[in-house]
Amino acid sequence: MPFEGLAEKLSNSFKKLRSKGKLSESDVKEAMREVRLALLEADVNYKVAKELTGRITERAVGEEVMESLTPAQMVIKIVNEELTALMGGTGERLKSPAHPPAIILLCGLQGAGKTTHAAKLAYMLKSQGHRPLLAACDVYRPAAIKQLQVMGEKAGAPVFERGTQDPVETAKEAVKHAKDYGHDYLLIDTAGRLQIDEELMDELRRMKEAVNPTDILLTVDAMIGQESVNVAKTFDELLDITGVILTKLDGDTRGGAALSIKAVTGKPIKFAGSGEKLDGLEAFHPDRMASRILGMGDVLSLIEEAEQRLDEKAAERTAQRMMQNKLDLNDMLEQFRQVKKMGPIKGILQKLPGVGNKLDDVDIDDRIMDRTAAIILSMTPYERAHPEELNASRKRRIAAGCGQKVEDVNRLLNQFRQTQKLMKQFGGKKGRKLMRGMGGGMPGMPF
Repeated sequence: MPFEGLAEKLSNSFKKLRSKGKLSESDVKEAMREVRLALLEADVNYKVAKELTGRITERAVGEEVMESLTPAQMVIKIVNEELTALMGGTGERLKSPAHPPAIILLCGLQGAGKTTHAAKLAYMLKSQGHRPLLAACDVYRPAAIKQLQVMGEKAGAPVFERGTQDPVETAKEAVKHAKDYGHDYLLIDTAGRLQIDEELMDELRRMKEAVNPTDILLTVDAMIGQESVNVAKTFDELLDITGVILTKLDGDTRGGAALSIKAVTGKPIKFAGSGEKLDGLEAFHPDRMASRILGMGDVLSLIEEAEQRLDEKAAERTAQRMMQNKLDLNDMLEQFRQVKKMGPIKGILQKLPGVGNKLDDVDIDDRIMDRTAAIILSMTPYERAHPEELNASRKRRIAAGCGQKVEDVNRLLNQFRQTQKLMKQFGGKKGRKLMRGMGGGMPGMPF
């Protein structure tokens, strides 16, 4: 989880504040000292950490907080607001020119994930109803063009390439191609280097002048910590970037880069990437990220992911069957498939308020759903529709068919019976409204 260490330390600091009835100025300053140390350990820029805690202290020692009935909660509210402001305040979107295509130039060091995130961004735009075109302008790295073609095919976006000719010429031709064929977004994948050098920057400067991009997005590896801020600062000085894609955020348990980039460069983080899958890219929302750091969850992102990934018709169908008390094990199997589309179980739970930090040391096995699904798939269609018909002999056959124990089969059936009892308690308009709000979700899941 991003910010794992920082979230834990902040939680401990605020726990001490909550244990006190009224707060003195020294209590606030001691808590802010701990917050500053936690920020520095999270690899946040020293100047940024000092200025942030200074602003929080200034606001927190005011009369309004000190005289409040819940001073600790007021301090946490101030920390939340200042963290949000530090990361940019509001989420920044891609610019939309009056005359398409919008031209997005992706730049960065080698290994930051430019090619992967060009395809991820194309996939995101495609899912929003746009017609993105990818342009392969990295002619130096072996197989870079082939990699973009493979990923572009998976994303459903065509790739424009002209082999190893001058990348600037390729970019210019890609712009003309995008206009001629009605693409509203052109994503240009450029070459990276192991370190910033004049040759790389000169090529990028020439490309910028040639195509006049609407956005210049710098892809930065979150795992290199404070160095990512230095990289962003250098690229911004030379190219005047419009935003940052922070990659590998799921592997960075400290999170210093996300908290420092906007404050140091003045340029917003527009997207955050995680994992290797094409759907592992999300718009960066400073307010939601601040809530996650403070253990308040991120329900809005969870809802958006559910809307994008879940089958609305299947959810509605399951909800109706629940209300009619016609559930069977086929419905439960469908629910497992829907939940798997949302990603790892731990990732889902960590976005719920008050849950995130408590799961840091908990190992949740995602295969539990696969094992439960295997039990259901070992049943005949008749048995799934009529689980009450499962006698001892059938249970032994099912257990043998999926490589599990009879006790596991019994556990699943008990969960299913509990779900049926719960569904009987739902009735009328209130029950239907609640089930729609749950997206047709089924209680009694095996986690």
